[in-house]
Amino acid sequence: MVETQKGAIEIETFQAGRIEKFLVELHSKVPVGTPLALIRAEGVAAAVAAPAPTAAPIAPMPLPQPAPPPMPAPAPMPPVGRAAKAWAPASPAARRLAEEHDIDLSAIAGTGPGGAITYADVERRLGVAAPPAEAKRGTWLDLAAMRAAIAAAMARSKREIPHYYLAHQIDVTPCERWLANKNATLPPDHRLLIGALALKAVAKALRRFPAFNGFYRDNRFEPSNAIHVGVAIAIRGGGLAAPALHDTDQLPLDELMNGMRDLVQRTRAGRIRSSEMSDPTITVSSLGERGVEALYGIIYPPQVAIVGFGKAVTRPWVVDGAIGPRSVVTMTLAGDHRATDGHAGALFLAEIGKLLQEPENL
Repeated sequence: MVETQKGAIEIETFQAGRIEKFLVELHSKVPVGTPLALIRAEGVAAAVAAPAPTAAPIAPMPLPQPAPPPMPAPAPMPPVGRAAKAWAPASPAARRLAEEHDIDLSAIAGTGPGGAITYADVERRLGVAAPPAEAKRGTWLDLAAMRAAIAAAMARSKREIPHYYLAHQIDVTPCERWLANKNATLPPDHRLLIGALALKAVAKALRRFPAFNGFYRDNRFEPSNAIHVGVAIAIRGGGLAAPALHDTDQLPLDELMNGMRDLVQRTRAGRIRSSEMSDPTITVSSLGERGVEALYGIIYPPQVAIVGFGKAVTRPWVVDGAIGPRSVVTMTLAGDHRATDGHAGALFLAEIGKLLQEPENL
């Protein structure tokens, strides 16, 4: 696990094995991408350095050599002031605090992910009062540092990216009716939200408009073959993160909804995976549940677009030549003029709206 300004990010390893050698000292700062350790795969023997090859010398017949003297027995380890402490999973901050106060981490019950020991766990062992419940956001997050990181990224975005903005109102009454019928057959913890339909509609529209799906790097646009929609998630206390829901276009709606729930829970607990933070190809943000009718996002570089959804509002709407009350949502797009233009953006938004008229096909 690596602590960053976005929290404690889980670094996945995709092959079982055993750490053979650490390449970086504890607490040292290294550039992003620096290898941290060597991992030996299961069933693979440890590497043994082979002697350097030498040319076979032409020599006379070897003379018998005396046997080497026996190796002395290893000297006993010098006594230490306290017994060696057993290793225990802990965050770097918790480990530092424990070292400062000479606390054995193996004697502390961890409350973090997978039983890991958090900074607050060590504080409790020291007798430091824990913060009140309403102030707890998860001990893995430094919200002040997160706000600074967000501000730096957004300042860079507005400085470097020529934004253009579009807004489009769509009738989501068909979505609401379809969801009501669908959710009537599902238990409460498996019911779908309209946000899942919005994510799926954006992902499917990106198939037709790939110019909004990818990254602008090295003065050119790099389209992405995969569609990984970043979901903007508010963190209690003022933080924000937008981890990716991988292969959003290929997920059935029930799996997509489960994935959204999982992302929200882990993000607010500060347990985001590195791949989820590094590879969103577009971001979707929604403030409808906060009562906002429209939002205009700022593109997160190196992405080239962000789509926003507002609150569903009852408005008079013409359907089949007749005026009636309908649920209408304002959808917005912030696009990067280096990759697309307003014409393409308008078609993209219209495609999303069209897909939301047929929720049964999502």
